[in-house]
Amino acid sequence: MARVRPIIAVTGKASRWAPGWWAAWIAIALAGGRAVRATPHHAMPVPIDGLLIGGGDDIATDLYGASAAYDNTADRARDAFELTAIKQALAQNKPILGICRGAQLINVAAGGTLYSDISALRRSTSNRVNIFACKPVAIKRRSRLATIFGRPRLRVNSLHHQAVLTLGEGIGATARDADGFVQAIEARTQGFVIGVQWHPEYLCYQSSQRRLFRALVAACRGN
Repeated sequence: MARVRPIIAVTGKASRWAPGWWAAWIAIALAGGRAVRATPHHAMPVPIDGLLIGGGDDIATDLYGASAAYDNTADRARDAFELTAIKQALAQNKPILGICRGAQLINVAAGGTLYSDISALRRSTSNRVNIFACKPVAIKRRSRLATIFGRPRLRVNSLHHQAVLTLGEGIGATARDADGFVQAIEARTQGFVIGVQWHPEYLCYQSSQRRLFRALVAACRGN
């Protein structure tokens, strides 16, 4: 029997300063779920009903064969922890939501690649980091994301300088920005597996963004 308040593991930085964790905790609570922190320093809860891979540091470049130099600053413990969590959740058909880095890591787990830095490639969008809804994105029709939001366009925030380059196996792009960079992905054949390049946890004051967390919780209840 599904839990009334599904347990959703939320990954992220292991540090005390973790605003993304607290914002996700609030967003999941408002949607009717129970968030439990999971990092290399916070053991993965067992069992879980769903998984949220949070944003944060860049993914190690060698994990996706980038031409960029070997990244000695990457949090390799977190990379390994989250890749394992994604693969286990997929094997158990658990709903997964990836946010920013989390969306990129879902793609990498499926064999996809990333732009290590899109800053010089932007033409119609800004490199300026903005936590508020500043950037329009177009959502693909008949996608799960389109069903969740019920509209073809959204305004989202922008805190990233990396992005999906080639899509992983079984992964489709379901939203793009004005420069054509992928802003959302989802699994074509798996259950609820969605990644968004923006940070909806910082926009949960908007009813449209709360729908994404409600959809995650609903998918967890349906498991």
